[in-house]
Amino acid sequence: MSNTQMVHPDRKTMRMRPLKALRHFRNLVADKEDTEQVFHIIQALSGKSFLRDLKRFARSSEGKQHIKNKRFLPPILDDHDAIRKLPEGTVGRAYVDFMESEGLSAAGLVAEYDKFGDKVEHYDDLVEWYSNRLRDTHDLMHVLTGYGRDALGEACVLAVSYGHNRSPGVIFISVMGGREIKKLAPKGAPVMKAVFEGKRTGKNSLGISYQDIPSLLAEPLEAARKRMGFSVPVEYNRVHEMCRSVGQDPYQVLT
Repeated sequence: MSNTQMVHPDRKTMRMRPLKALRHFRNLVADKEDTEQVFHIIQALSGKSFLRDLKRFARSSEGKQHIKNKRFLPPILDDHDAIRKLPEGTVGRAYVDFMESEGLSAAGLVAEYDKFGDKVEHYDDLVEWYSNRLRDTHDLMHVLTGYGRDALGEACVLAVSYGHNRSPGVIFISVMGGREIKKLAPKGAPVMKAVFEGKRTGKNSLGISYQDIPSLLAEPLEAARKRMGFSVPVEYNRVHEMCRSVGQDPYQVLT
């Protein structure tokens, strides 16, 4: 494939399919761990927004370099032995701790995508490469933003991502997920405020897709957060505090 082939000539134009998105969202509500549903929703609501985001990325100096290199990130992110050689306090060390404590791997996320991928055509173009890059950096976003893997944490990470990429599917999952979570949270918990705080954070921070991932892993975590514009998620933490104040484990309740 040429670096300049952004869209494969056989790739069909994406169109908005809101009813399909709603159907897959209901499946996701039934099983938060069914990550395949997320990919279906994002595809169903992509429209022209994904291509606009890719074109913006491809015009940037960082994007041009990443497109030239075309790194496949999962082997880098899953080489925990190499990452553990980085100093304490780096993004990489925090990432490995997070992934191992949650029983996650970058390859595992690829496998979840492949379940979805069996149902769609694949094309060797920049659309597919960039989509993979966004997918493979999702768990790094948890580490950088400070959001956990409870349902609210996932909704907030997606809200941050929307601030970077303007994907209608991503904000759909985030807001609709927030509404579902609000039903389970203690009365008065600022669930939707947490979601929209994440959206504001995304608007005012640097997108992870633009980052050189090996360099980011070696960067001190707090320095990376400051440089990229990530701050402590106040409203999200407040929801967790309110859960604990009434004897609820937020990682059990907000699922």
